[in-house]
Amino acid sequence: MNQVNYQRELEKIIDGLQGAEGFSAPSLFLHSCCAPCSSYVLEYLRRYFRITVFYFNPNISDVSEYQKRVEEQKRLIAAYNEERGGTATGGEMPREKSPVYEGESFLGHPIDLVEGDYEPGRFFAMAKGLEGCPEGGERCFRCFDLRLRETAGRGAEGGFDFFATTLTISPLKNARKINEIGQALAQEYGIAWLPSDFKKRDGYKRSVELSARYGLYRQDYCGCTYSKASRQG
Repeated sequence: MNQVNYQRELEKIIDGLQGAEGFSAPSLFLHSCCAPCSSYVLEYLRRYFRITVFYFNPNISDVSEYQKRVEEQKRLIAAYNEERGGTATGGEMPREKSPVYEGESFLGHPIDLVEGDYEPGRFFAMAKGLEGCPEGGERCFRCFDLRLRETAGRGAEGGFDFFATTLTISPLKNARKINEIGQALAQEYGIAWLPSDFKKRDGYKRSVELSARYGLYRQDYCGCTYSKASRQG
């Protein structure tokens, strides 16, 4: 079986959108796992999509850890919007009045944020019976499904053109499995999936650079109690 190059598939979609007559940036409902992972993804995609970040991560077991991460997400988006032209509007601004242009280069559309409910009980219910699974196994796949299912449902209800996730930027996450889950949910909910493998083309490296630039908190585990225990060895 030929391995799919999901980064190339994403680039084909972007090329097709830009080549369309009367191009207007489509809307994207983007699940974000954390600010560091979203840093490069937002920098890259905001030139082509009107993005609403959906912060939904019930896998984060500790409430103080959750609050720290969600505040970092809000801080990053606020910094991006301030640098590139103020608060999010959900639409395009006239070129002659918009500071999101630097010379002839378009830096990107403003970004919105929706914070999902913090419901760790949903994660633990999903993980029941899978507590002993190794990191990167079936428990993680079901966690991807839990978060992406909520994203697909909310995105479809909101009338978004695409949904996606920042999860594929991590070298520790299975991009093929994430994309397979996303594609299946696209069929189920009737909203287009935006394929990705954001770690490619030095995406992960760029996220590390951006995290340093903005002083972002970089956690060393995904958020769940099982990954934390695995890290602590």
